[in-house]
Amino acid sequence: MSDPGQPALKRSIGPFQLFAYTLGGMLGAGIYGLVGRAAGELGSAVWLGFVVAMVAALLTGLSYASLGSRYPRAGGAAYVTGRAFAWPLLTWTVGLAVMASGLTSVATQSRVVAANLTALFGLQAVPTVVLALGFLLIVAGIVLRGIRESMWLNIVCTAIEGLGLVLVIIVGIPYWGTQDLFETPTGDAIGLTFLMTGAILTFFAFIGFEDTLNVAEEAREPRTTLPIGIVSAMLAATVLYIAVAITAVSVVPWRELAAAPGPLVEVMARAAPWFPGWGYAAITLFAVANTALLNYVTASRLLLGMARGGLMPEACARIHPTRHTPHVATLALLPVVAALVLAGDIGQLAAATVLLLLAVFTVVNVALIVLKRRPEEPKGGFEVPVIVPAGGALVCGALLVNRVLSGDWRAPALAGALLVIVLLAYAVLRPQATPEAMEA
Repeated sequence: MSDPGQPALKRSIGPFQLFAYTLGGMLGAGIYGLVGRAAGELGSAVWLGFVVAMVAALLTGLSYASLGSRYPRAGGAAYVTGRAFAWPLLTWTVGLAVMASGLTSVATQSRVVAANLTALFGLQAVPTVVLALGFLLIVAGIVLRGIRESMWLNIVCTAIEGLGLVLVIIVGIPYWGTQDLFETPTGDAIGLTFLMTGAILTFFAFIGFEDTLNVAEEAREPRTTLPIGIVSAMLAATVLYIAVAITAVSVVPWRELAAAPGPLVEVMARAAPWFPGWGYAAITLFAVANTALLNYVTASRLLLGMARGGLMPEACARIHPTRHTPHVATLALLPVVAALVLAGDIGQLAAATVLLLLAVFTVVNVALIVLKRRPEEPKGGFEVPVIVPAGGALVCGALLVNRVLSGDWRAPALAGALLVIVLLAYAVLRPQATPEAMEA
């Protein structure tokens, strides 16, 4: 439980910063590479996959926006789960699942940043792992410094990665109308199965909105600014994604786009040969660095919230008296992420934790239904009808089942193993959480 004598997190985040925070989390989710993979499955109709995915993701996004306006507290999904179900084991599992996803992302992006720095500046003499750890220390230092600094750096990175996508659209607009945008790999008519495939592939481009819930306690007027930030960012991302998808298949035939190692680099090479080859590597550098920063901020606030609820060591709930950041939680995460960086390729681990996020989304949607049906719960500044979280839970559950049954057993098996580890850790550590602590 939070100590009334403790310094508080600083409410310094405005609506534009929340918009940029949410948009930055989504743009860094892989659109720069995802469009090629999606084109291989959806053909020239890849843009339609983003439309369907947006509708599916927006259901859960609206649930998160409503929850943020009701409960602007650090801890995000873990806090909401604890408040709804008062079941410490479920809260522990949800919190660690989200944290694992964030930390594996930070480690993965740190190595990608290191690889990009090596390519851009010819730093082959410096071991990649050294560059990755150096970048990690810089990110941790920024998060320790303050939420204001983190937010402004995010705005810069989001602007650069967003402008990178806008540039693709601008140079590719003259090619619009040259391709049949409803052509599919099989040549069949577009049906429900096709749309489901598109949603499954492109849904993950919208992951990032869940990060915003964890900084709600640091937002000004969260009852209104948080919903505005989440919904506007999801709509902006959708417009960018659809326009980029149309541009990509218009400039590069979808079969060639699917085979390109860097799909948008190939688009730029054909539509704008004057653009320097290193340009997109530089843009990618900002995109992945931003993803690492946002996930580190999210993980630190999640750890803070779980510590307040008695699910993590009490020291992790401390807030720095002058910087107003969860400094102990931020530092506690550093060796964990460093170990993941040193572990090398953790691509399968990252895929497994993203899979766990679908389970978390399902739980959070159900939690909102429970809380809405509880008369004594406070109303938020942004309320949604029960059909929204019900639809979100069904969509996320269906995507999870489809992914588990897709035939690739590695990520689901690793996700199952992670759940077993989480449950064993709970049995061994026996964190002393109480419903009162989680609801405080």
